[in-house]
Amino acid sequence: MVENRPGGDLMIGVAGFTEARDNHTLLLSVAAPITVNPLTHEKLPYDPSDLLPISQASEVFVGIAVPRSLQADTLDQLVSLARLQPGKLSWAATPGGTYLTFSGFQNQAGLSALNVPYRDIVQAQNDLSEARIDIMMCAISIVLPSVQAGKVKLLAVSNRQRAAIAPETPTVDEAGYPALALDGLVGFFGRRGMTNELRERISADIQAVAADSSLANRLAGTGQALRASTPVEFAAMIEKQRIGFAEIARAIGVKPQ
Repeated sequence: MVENRPGGDLMIGVAGFTEARDNHTLLLSVAAPITVNPLTHEKLPYDPSDLLPISQASEVFVGIAVPRSLQADTLDQLVSLARLQPGKLSWAATPGGTYLTFSGFQNQAGLSALNVPYRDIVQAQNDLSEARIDIMMCAISIVLPSVQAGKVKLLAVSNRQRAAIAPETPTVDEAGYPALALDGLVGFFGRRGMTNELRERISADIQAVAADSSLANRLAGTGQALRASTPVEFAAMIEKQRIGFAEIARAIGVKPQ
């Protein structure tokens, strides 16, 4: 049974999971409750150490997109345009790790662009399509309909590999901007107290399912890649991302609110 609990920077769903206190509830989530929320929120309704990584489930492909009318067809051209017009371009990003990644990139590259916050990232996509904002960093599934309609250009994906749904789009590493690198980690978590034996067993089940090519194809159509890992591997990915976000937060002066 799947119960979707969105909102509150994922805290509503995570709090519901940690409060369940049973032996049969798992959490399927991006890694932000561990990697980002402790950096941006002074008080959390859960303890991040309560979330035990079990296995990665998928990787969300994140892209950098601009309106069709913007005179930039590559990241190089976008950076040059931003340097020529400091403070003139506007940008939006999905809250959390994506926002931190683009903010850190701006800081490292010495760029100045205006951030426009949105409660609903879909509204940002609508404004990008109409050129009311100039840059957007988000899951490519959000902007892909506008890309296909010819209103938006996808300049790069932040992941280490190209997305099957947009194979012609380079990665940020290929484009020469590794500071924009971000893998959208999605996976399963158990609650503190779950035995290592049970975590390994669930992980093995997920890895077995990941061998299903039909499921991989379905996920590819949503801008994701099917992934599976051991608990140790997933925990290492999360920790590496947590350290990276903490470094960005220090560099740009992010304080918990």
